[in-house]
Amino acid sequence: MISQAHSATLIGIEALPIVIETDLGGHIQGDGERYFVLVGLPDAAVKESKERVRTAMRNSGLSFPNRKIMCNLAPGDIRKEGPWLDLPMAVSLCAVQHDVPQSELDGTLILGELGLDGTLRPIDGAVSVALMAMEKGFRRMIVPEPNAAEAAVATGIEVYGVRTLLEAVELLNGSNLFTPKRFEHEQGPGLVSYDVDYADVKGQKHAVRALEISAAGGHNVLMTGPPGSGKTMLARRLPTILPPLALSESIEVTRIHSAAGEKGGRPGLIWERPFRSPHHSASHAAIVGGGKNPKPGEISTAHHGVLFMDEMPEFERPVLEALRQPLEDGVITVAWVSNTITFPAECILIGAMNPCPCGFKGYPEQKCVSNPSSCNKYAGKISGPLMDRIDLHIEVPRLKPDELLDSSDGERSDVIRDRVIAARALQHARLGGHRTNAKMSPREIKETVELDEDSRDFMRVISARLGLSGRVFDRILKVARTIADLRGDEKIGKSHLAEAVQYRERSEA
Repeated sequence: MISQAHSATLIGIEALPIVIETDLGGHIQGDGERYFVLVGLPDAAVKESKERVRTAMRNSGLSFPNRKIMCNLAPGDIRKEGPWLDLPMAVSLCAVQHDVPQSELDGTLILGELGLDGTLRPIDGAVSVALMAMEKGFRRMIVPEPNAAEAAVATGIEVYGVRTLLEAVELLNGSNLFTPKRFEHEQGPGLVSYDVDYADVKGQKHAVRALEISAAGGHNVLMTGPPGSGKTMLARRLPTILPPLALSESIEVTRIHSAAGEKGGRPGLIWERPFRSPHHSASHAAIVGGGKNPKPGEISTAHHGVLFMDEMPEFERPVLEALRQPLEDGVITVAWVSNTITFPAECILIGAMNPCPCGFKGYPEQKCVSNPSSCNKYAGKISGPLMDRIDLHIEVPRLKPDELLDSSDGERSDVIRDRVIAARALQHARLGGHRTNAKMSPREIKETVELDEDSRDFMRVISARLGLSGRVFDRILKVARTIADLRGDEKIGKSHLAEAVQYRERSEA
């Protein structure tokens, strides 16, 4: 007799179905490992499953067959990774010994890592597997209890969380002690709270205004200023003025963080907008994704959130250049062996840099000690094409003593967020879905940005004076559209364009 159990494996953030076939041969003397044969391109972690399964079954009071065991992981041309095939492998062994009905395994997808005592440990990628199971028509899922809340997002499929191998066997044998996990998301967005606020920021009204525009339209920002001017403080508060994640966005964020092993043990879906701040020594694979077992990089774990790159010129040039395509397309494609994997990467990039290597060029606080050639080399580390993809360029000077001593609070984040939500609602109605002005195509710009003759003359003069490229010209129109949306204006006027231009003027001059 051959038993079959259904499970899955992850490639990137996509789950693929796996069938675990188990066959028992003749009786053996002893229980040597060579009599438990595992085939189907298992990686090292999957190969070790044999010992975990054997020990967990015996410590759970379940019989382990004293016979030759052949276990096949189908399809055989896909490499299986990770320890979450432990539970379905153990259940398949139970089925081949008639300890659980084979009929109960049909239509049931099982995954989980076993401890030696038979307890189950949480796994990565449960959301992706649940969505795949729903698409493939499975009727039931059995997962470790900590993963049940996130897996329950899949509709039309019963999700059961179990704590041990023995509980999984009891469930498959018809025990009525288990109830499927129900997904409840109504309270999700209300659970998000932040311990930082733009009310904490003194001065820097120009920078806060630019970040409000960034949040409203999904625009990228580059902040330039001397050390200690508050660039990091400003960037870290950007998620506090972003709209709450919609359910579909929360599912996407959770899929990425779960596949990357970044959930940190949190149950259920992730409702916070991501904020990622990699160190400038981070490798190319760490930023864009990939590696031996391909995982999402920082730009993907920032999906629907913020990627903050402090000391931006200090990042390796190939790392910075790799950002160009995802900033334009919202996805990043990583080559892997003979295949490619595409990860979502739609985020707001916030870059921060000093004006020169020492940090004080053009500022009176301290004398600049950098020579002109090093200043030029430092500024040139961020290429022109990448600069073109950054919509808002702002200076963040150090505060004056009077501003530091000012006891009044800045505008609260929740007040700014209300304006951002209203502006995004206009964009969603205009563009469809959850798209923002920053993602408008040239055709959509032409349809949604109408300029009167006065505005056309203004842009004609500005374009000639600054030598704007076609890409930058379009991005100015996108920012102007966002400024108009924040004001609730249907048409774009000269005042909207003038404010949008000031965020490009220094970089283009």
